[in-house]
Parts: sequence; structure tokens; C-alpha cells
Amino acid sequence: MKSESSYWVKAIQNGLIGGGIALLLSLIGLVLAFKTTYIIDGLFTMGHVFAFSAIIFEGFQSVRKAPSQNTFTLLTIGGLTGILGGAVLVIAIAIQQLVNLRSVLINFSPDLIKLLTFNLSLAPGLLVLLGICLILGVVGAGLFLLPSRIREAITQGFLTVVVMGLFRDLLVTVINLWGIVKNVFLWLFAQSGLSIPGAIVLFLVIGALVYWRSGRTTKVSAIKRNPRQQRMFRWGGMAVIVLFVLLLPPILGSYFSEIFDQVGIYILMGLGLNIVVGFAGLLDLGYVAFYAIGAYTLGILTTSEAVGIWHLTFWEATPIAILVAVFAGVVLGLPILRLRGDYLAIVTLGFGEIIRIVVLSDWLKPLLGGSEGVQRISQPTIGSFIFNNQQRLYYVILVGILIAGFISVRLKDSHLGRSWMALREDEDVAEAMGINKVITKLLAFAMGALFSGLGGALFATKIGSVYPQSFSFIVSINILSLI
Repeated sequence: MKSESSYWVKAIQNGLIGGGIALLLSLIGLVLAFKTTYIIDGLFTMGHVFAFSAIIFEGFQSVRKAPSQNTFTLLTIGGLTGILGGAVLVIAIAIQQLVNLRSVLINFSPDLIKLLTFNLSLAPGLLVLLGICLILGVVGAGLFLLPSRIREAITQGFLTVVVMGLFRDLLVTVINLWGIVKNVFLWLFAQSGLSIPGAIVLFLVIGALVYWRSGRTTKVSAIKRNPRQQRMFRWGGMAVIVLFVLLLPPILGSYFSEIFDQVGIYILMGLGLNIVVGFAGLLDLGYVAFYAIGAYTLGILTTSEAVGIWHLTFWEATPIAILVAVFAGVVLGLPILRLRGDYLAIVTLGFGEIIRIVVLSDWLKPLLGGSEGVQRISQPTIGSFIFNNQQRLYYVILVGILIAGFISVRLKDSHLGRSWMALREDEDVAEAMGINKVITKLLAFAMGALFSGLGGALFATKIGSVYPQSFSFIVSINILSLI
């Protein structure tokens, strides 16, 4: 068992660690980068949060396993941790005043020193810095002394205030779209960050909700419900989720709808690549090729420019774009049936780069537009309703994801899905068990290309134009990172 004196040594170590972390975050520029991002207007910024949160954490850590139960002793340990963390910052600032370190540490600027000393002159500012760190260390120790229920409520309330203040600009942009309802929420925010009354109310509301939730001693379990209640609960939950997903675009506005549209396209392609890489174990680094083929096919079939062919509608051209992408998937699969692992990855990577170079070439410029791409691509329409903005296209992309998800789930437990998984584990054993390796691999590439081609078609109609620069190798890497 450790002696009590060892915990004082631990407090010294934690204090130095906390001060070192605060100094490191300051010197790499993270603190200064957020110096104008106020969490609570006029009080503190996100830079202060980065600088001093380590002091609170180390103060908590110092007393977490201390054997003493004396409140004063524990608070003293926390205070020692805090003041030592502040001393690290004070010593670093003092050295900077004596020796100019900015030739090496370019972020150790007068602006950083002003931030850490709260815009006071040097001597008073350093004393205030030490005092603040002392208080924060005591706060960290005090959090440990509180009951876990109250500690969780305070922590969650503070984190909510930080997040709301940090994303103030985005939240206000969204709230301004809510018409007369916006006045119910806008008072929470100031010109920068949260207003003081708004922060207090938000902290109290979130803290009270967390306190109430953590204090519930009885929870209704699914076992205690009869089958009818279970069905009602399940369908009710699904109805709430569906309603929430459908209402996202009008609630969040065009900016966030654009983000969700792009994320949705990547989800769609991720479902396709999951068949190739996840189910069949075929490492495909040229997946962007089918994305480009789907986009360009839809573009040249629907554009009103001279390069256009047939001038079809989106609904007429999309199946063709998908079929062309599937055909390309089969064509790619034929010469690489015997390849595995890194060799397969290199060949597919080359195929993806070949597609990008081909669409850039002068040879196909009359058809694909070269570096100028294909523009004025038509948008989906149903009768007189045109899906001509991010919020409306969200629903088209959502339908595509649902279809792709349904197909992917059904394929997973099918005979074909199990054949893909057998190939992934061991091709030789799978072939010995009677699985047709050629057909199975080609179907994996074809199904993956199908989803990617659909994603490319949706991307083309979302942007209204396609350019070769949109189909770089990094797109394949981003999609692969989803798997």
C-alpha cells in the first residue's frame, strides 16, 4: 500500500504534467488559434479551455486514489497540482521575456502571453495566472469530492456550454431559418459565443436533466413488456427516427443539407465498396473509376450542351449510367481474376488513374469536355416538382441509400454473400468446396460498381457539372476509410 507522502509526490508530477500539456497546446498554436472564439461572450474563449482544462483534469487525478479522506487535505493536493501547473507556464513566459524563443517557437508570441495573462501587464498577469491555476486545481479536486451524480451533472452541463459556444455561428445560422420560433432560442447567444444568462440557463437545464436521469433507480426492461408492448415500442421508435430523418433538411437549412448530401453519396459508395473489400476481400483502390463513369455517363446523356447525347431525363439516364458502371466493373474484373493482395490493389489503383487521365485527354474532349468537363446536367423532376437544391436532393440520395442498404443486407446472408466471404477467408479452399471463383469475383466487382455508378450519377446531378479534378485517387481512399 502506498504511503500518504507518495500521493504528494504524485500531485507534483501531475501538476508538472498538466502545465506541460498546457504549454504544449499553447506552443503548437492551438490556444492562439481559438483566441477569438468565445465560449461565453466576454468571459473566456476556446483558447482558455484548451490551455487550462489539463490543469483541472490533473487536479482530479491527483486526489482520485489518495488515501486521505480529509477534505482540506484533498483540496490542498489539488491546489498544489494546479499551482505547479501554473508555475510551468509562468516560468516559460519569464524565459521568453529574457531570451527571445520565437525563432524556434514561432507561436510563443505577445498575443499568446496576453491571452494567458488575461490582457494584464506582465507581473500582475503572472500572479493572476498562478491564482487561476490554483483555483482550477482545487476545482478538479472538488469534483472528486462531490457525489458521482452531481459530478456527472456538472461535467455534462459544462461540456454542453462549451460545445454550444464553440458552434455558435453554425447554430445561429440554423436557428434563423425557424421563423418566429427562432426568438425562443436566439437569446441564448451573444455576438460571440453564448450570452451569460444563456450559458447559466443551459448549464442548469442540462445539469438538471443529467442529474434526474442518473438518479432513476428503475428502468423498464424489454423482458418485462409483453410482445404487443415490445412491437409498439419498436415501431414507435422507428417512426420517430424516420420522422426526424425526413425533417432534417427544413430544420437545418441548405448548408447542412449540402453536407448531408455529400455524406450520403459517400455512404452509398461505401456500401458498394464494402461488398468488394468487406465481403469478398478484394482490395480495390480504383473505386473512384466507377464513380467517375457513373457521373460522366449521366452527364453526357442529360446535358443540354453540344457534347450531350439524346438529352434524356435524370430518371431515364440513371439506369444507363448504372449499367455502364457495372459493365466497367466486369471489364476490370476479367484481367485481375488471378491477382490477390497488394498486386490487386496496384492494378485497381492504375485503373482508377487511367480513367482520370482518359477524361482529361484531348482524344475524348469532343465527348467528355476534357478539362472543362460536362456542364448543365439536368436535375431530377417529378411532374412540375424539380429537385433543384440541396434540401430536395437530400431525399433522392436518401432513397438511393435505402435501396443500396436493403440490397447489401439481403446479399450478406444470401448464398452469394456467403460465397464472397468464403473467398475472402481462403480462395483455394472456397474453390475446392465448389464455389465458382470467376463468377463470384466478377459479381462482387459488378455489385460494387453498381453502387458507385449510382453515387456518381447523384453527384453529377447535385453539382450540375462534372470535372476530372473531382475524381482523384483521394476519393477512393476516403471511401475505403469507411470500411
